[in-house]
Amino acid sequence: MAKYYHPPHSAPTSGQNSATPSSSTGPQGLASLKEQKAFEKSVHEKTKRGGGDINPLPPHLVLTKSTTDLHFHIVGPLATSNEVQLSLALNAFNDAVSLLLRGQVEKRSVLEGLDMVLLAADETIDDGIILETDGAAIASRVSRPRTDTTDIIINEQTIMNAYSNLKDQMVRRIGQL
Repeated sequence: MAKYYHPPHSAPTSGQNSATPSSSTGPQGLASLKEQKAFEKSVHEKTKRGGGDINPLPPHLVLTKSTTDLHFHIVGPLATSNEVQLSLALNAFNDAVSLLLRGQVEKRSVLEGLDMVLLAADETIDDGIILETDGAAIASRVSRPRTDTTDIIINEQTIMNAYSNLKDQMVRRIGQL
């Protein structure tokens, strides 16, 4: 585990650094459902107005990626966030979703492939830590194996056919000498 990670259910110890929050509901977190709804409403209002891709909503920084009828958001703390890293993570997630849904990033296809979209989000960021910034790598970890591949069945007959082909080729080669 990383030194800066503290599970939300753990109690703070006396030797803990005061600069690190003891839970996710510190000054950067949203402590109640009411605060969360108010924050989501303000994000929606900023996105609806088309304020841009980077929106500072103190104490948070919200980056937005819009498609035809969807908006993807990534939220980080305003004081310590690096916009470039957040943008890379958001673009990687968007690219992975586009690859997984074969370029059809719209509400209907996202709802049909919601399991893959959620797995892509989990492979991109885990508990606030950016894990991957390559959309193709994320999509390859999430995607299902293709169903159109034919299974090779190896049984006694195929082994006997291979043995007889090898035997015939050896006889022909030895006969040429």
